[in-house]
Amino acid sequence: QVQLVESGGGLVQDGGSLKLSCTASRLTFTPYNMAWFRQAPGKGREFVASILWEGGKTRYTDSVKGRFTISRDNAENTVALRMNNMTPEDTAVYYCGTKRSEIHGYYYGQGTQVTVSS
Repeated sequence: QVQLVESGGGLVQDGGSLKLSCTASRLTFTPYNMAWFRQAPGKGREFVASILWEGGKTRYTDSVKGRFTISRDNAENTVALRMNNMTPEDTAVYYCGTKRSEIHGYYYGQGTQVTVSS
């Protein structure tokens, strides 16, 4: 079973920065991509950013464009999310995800809490 472990969450002030990391293990396939999702209190899980395993093409949700940067290290099976100029609206549990192809569903990690204070 694929295992994803997130780290780097915590408390940051409005306008601050944080970097999340995720390590994938027990991979039995070459991932199609790796991605970050988040779930704010009382809301559903939403897509934040993704990066293709091959080629590295990235995609972001509009609310984080220009502030967040996703990157990967294929050799280490890791993905990172650099978050700058954060706002209280970024407060959420952040989840790392990966899937084996475009049509498959995601495997998720346990999540890491990110809180932005105003």
